[in-house]
Amino acid sequence: MKDLVAFDLDSTLAESKQPLKETMGEALADLLGVVHVAVISGGDWSQFDKQVASRLPGRADLGKLWLMPTTGTKLYRHTDGAWSAVYAELFDDETKDKILTAFDAALEATGFKPEQTWGERIEDRGSQITFSALGQQAPLDAKEKWDPDFAKRKVIQKDLKQRLPGLSINMGGSTSIDITREGVDKAYGLKKLRDHSGIPLDKMMFIGDAIFPGGNDYPAKELGLDTVKVRDPDDTLSVIAAIVACQK
Repeated sequence: MKDLVAFDLDSTLAESKQPLKETMGEALADLLGVVHVAVISGGDWSQFDKQVASRLPGRADLGKLWLMPTTGTKLYRHTDGAWSAVYAELFDDETKDKILTAFDAALEATGFKPEQTWGERIEDRGSQITFSALGQQAPLDAKEKWDPDFAKRKVIQKDLKQRLPGLSINMGGSTSIDITREGVDKAYGLKKLRDHSGIPLDKMMFIGDAIFPGGNDYPAKELGLDTVKVRDPDDTLSVIAAIVACQK
């Protein structure tokens, strides 16, 4: 029996940057009836609010929900009728500039600079810098076709690791690469969750679509959590239904 189930967001609970479907919101409400739930992903709070917080039905027990933007370098809880930050760990300006320069150089060096983009490709999330290859507003079909097997991003990731020693560089979503301070990955976030929730790691389960070496969900497996790799949100719905049935 587990006390908390943690999830990745994009391609696990929802399509990339899209709000939870009603069926997923209802499924999470069911899950919150039996365990604590956490969502940890690379997006900033505004994205979490749009995709998750505003999409849950009124019956959901928000007091048992832990939202962790920017790979767990931020934590939000619902108290006194509103969401508020428990903590936020931010980059300094010098480090931000170094990361932005490295992104441009890596794209030129690897030859994976897309011909067409939609919106800004680089987003400053305070505690994380995120590169979206096709831009922040790219349509889903284009994003799904660009790097479905993570092959392009693995090459870019390798180049960035040489340019940015001392920083964590992980792939996420369908076109993204997330950069955080050294040692910051989902294992880091889950340990912060343990400290703030009081729930031990062996009482947690993690569910995500990128549980493989180099994927931004893999640190949860390396941390020793029980993990479930899913293909997409429909797959996640089936896993949630099974957990709810077992917990009851």
